[in-house]
This record gives sequence, C-alpha cells and structure tokens, in this order.
Amino acid sequence: MKRIILGTSVLAALAACDSSFGADWRQFRGNAANSVAVGESLPTELSGETIAWKTPLPGRGLSGPIIVGDKVFVSSSSGYGQDRLHVVCVNADSGEQVWQRQFDATGRTMTHDKMCNATPTMASDGERVYAFFSSNDLICLDMQGKLQWFRGLGSEFPNASNSLGMSSSPVVIGSTVVVQVESDAEAFACGVDTVSGETKWQIERPRAANWTSPSVLPATNDQPALALLQSSKGLTAVDPETGKIVWNFEKGASTIPSATVSDGAIVIPSNGLTAIRPSGEKFEELWNSAGLSPATPSPVVIDGMAYVMNNAGVLSAGNTSTGERVWQLRLKGSFSSTPIAAGGYIYAFNESGTAFVVKPEADKGVVISELDLAETILCSPGASNGGLYVRSDQHLIKLANPK
Repeated sequence: MKRIILGTSVLAALAACDSSFGADWRQFRGNAANSVAVGESLPTELSGETIAWKTPLPGRGLSGPIIVGDKVFVSSSSGYGQDRLHVVCVNADSGEQVWQRQFDATGRTMTHDKMCNATPTMASDGERVYAFFSSNDLICLDMQGKLQWFRGLGSEFPNASNSLGMSSSPVVIGSTVVVQVESDAEAFACGVDTVSGETKWQIERPRAANWTSPSVLPATNDQPALALLQSSKGLTAVDPETGKIVWNFEKGASTIPSATVSDGAIVIPSNGLTAIRPSGEKFEELWNSAGLSPATPSPVVIDGMAYVMNNAGVLSAGNTSTGERVWQLRLKGSFSSTPIAAGGYIYAFNESGTAFVVKPEADKGVVISELDLAETILCSPGASNGGLYVRSDQHLIKLANPK
C-alpha cells in the first residue's frame, strides 16, 4: 500500500447525515446523499440578476461543488493526459479563489470524451476535504489546503479501471471515507480512516463496470449508520466502521443512477424503481414501478414523491407509498446532473446549460422559470445558505436572490 501521511488530527469526524451540519453541502447529493437541501430558500425566478458570481476554473471537471461554511470546493483535471489534479477552494460570498492545490495522478487517466478525470464529487467531514478522481487517487486536505495524506489507489490496484472513466463519488460516514472502485477486471470497496488515510477494511465487489456512488442509511435506535453500495447485482448495506455486510438486496440495480434514502425507506434504481424498508439485518420490499425509470440522474425523494428523469428529459413524479406514477413533465434537452429539491421546488440543469425551476403540484409539474447559462453542465449542483452552486467545464457559478 502506497500512501503519504504528512499530518494528522485528533479531531473527531462528524457523520455525513448529522443534522448539526446546518446549511453545509458536504458531498455528492448533499449531506444525506439524497439531493434535498433542507431549510434552503433558493431563487425561484431565475435571471441574469440571480447570477451572484461566476469564477473561472482550471482544466475540466464534471464533479459537483461541495460547500463547508463560507468555502466552496471543487476538483478539476488538466493537461493533455488529464494527469494534473486540481483542488480549488473559493469564497462562497465573493467567488474569489481562496487557494488551489495541484497533484500528479498515479493511476489511469483515460476517459470518454464526455467525461474527464475530475468526475467524482468531493466529500468533507467539516475538518478536512477528500478529493477523488477517475484515476482512483484519493487526496485529503485540511480546510486551509494543507495536504494531510494521499492514497494512490490507481497505482495500488492498477487493474481497477475502465476505458470510459470512473465516476463514483466518496461519502464520509463517521470517521470513514467510503469509496467504490469497481470495474470488469478488479472491483472492491474500502473504508479509509479520515485522519490517517489508513485502510480500515476492504471488500470484494462484483466485477463489472459501475459508475454509481455510495449512499447513506442514517442511524436508528437499533442500527448504526450504514453505507449502501450499489452495483448491477443489487444493493449491499455495509457497516462503515468494519466493512461487515449487514444485508443484500439481490434483484439487480442500475450501474449509473444511485439509490436514495428517505424516511427510512430506500428507493433503488432497480427494474425501474424499487422501494425497500430495512429493519436490522433484514428488509421488506414495498413496491416496484417499471414506469419510473431513471436514466443518468439519480432519483430525488421528498414529501411523499419520487422524482426521476429519463433519457428524453421527461421528469416523472411517483407516489412513494404505491410507486404509482402521478404526473410527467417534459423539459428541454438531455440531463446528466441529478436535480435537487429545496423549499418546495425542483432545480434541474440540462447538458446545454439551461437551469429549470419546477414547482410540483398535486397532479402536474409546472416550470416556474428557466435560465440559459450557455455552458455545458454535467455536474450535480449543491446548495447552501441561500446559494445554488453549479459548475461547468469552465466556471463555478453561484445563483442567489439579489441582495
């Protein structure tokens, strides 16, 4: 195992689903990995006046922004071979760059033209940030940009890659960074200690190309928080401290959109959508709906409704009690990014850079406003303290109500 440890801290890491995170947005699809911005009031009438700032970024990137306090973090990759790795910190209020750090990739950097090395979204425990790349390099920095440790998983496991590129984003649960590294040749998931960078556990995974990201099942009175690992074989619940497998859903699942947790139930992109409710080391299947079938974006579940986007840019809403599809709304363009829900609205960005604000009603969805940002957007946005953050290949953009 190759690793560089330059410094440590004895500060305890916070759980990814802890409500004490406040308005932060600390990982892919938010603190609870469910794309819901709790308590946020975002602009609903989008226009040029709602563009608070627009900051240029180095290289390319599909990774979404994460927000911790007054800092926004995003990763990029540059160079002909995408072998230069960037971690950028930007002030959330002004959009000015606070710091930037650069590293050399140790693993395979080849990706599909639509993707790039900086595809996975970063994660944070509030004390440190963790940047993961398609090259399977995992980098830990403190909030001031000082390197804490570097794991070159791409050099440790050189067969764990594919010609299209890797895109799984890590999650932080307690004192563990959970990472999926899955390909046809080699596939595993591991839990890495947030402070030391040491591997706590590693488990074999199905050998198949997989672009999903871990989800988080929050702790209950009789069960600690669990990491949910999805693959073509199904969904596996894992103890993030030990790597122990708690249960397996074995009816297959998508290898692109990831599962979502809401009110103790898990909505899985499996044969359309399948909802299960875990209890201890078992689970109950609640329903399956072939009519709710997500494409690239992951499902968003809130207020008793599951929202999915298909390949044609159609947003569908389904009842989470029955799985019945309630309404459909066709939006313009194709979508790679997962929408987010905030304040009773759905915010979605298509690949050509148009932002949509959708108001869900009882029997239909209504487009309240839209704004053409005129740049390719493939990342999933983040939200914090009244700001909606999204990145294109060239820029990090903040949308907010004018002051």
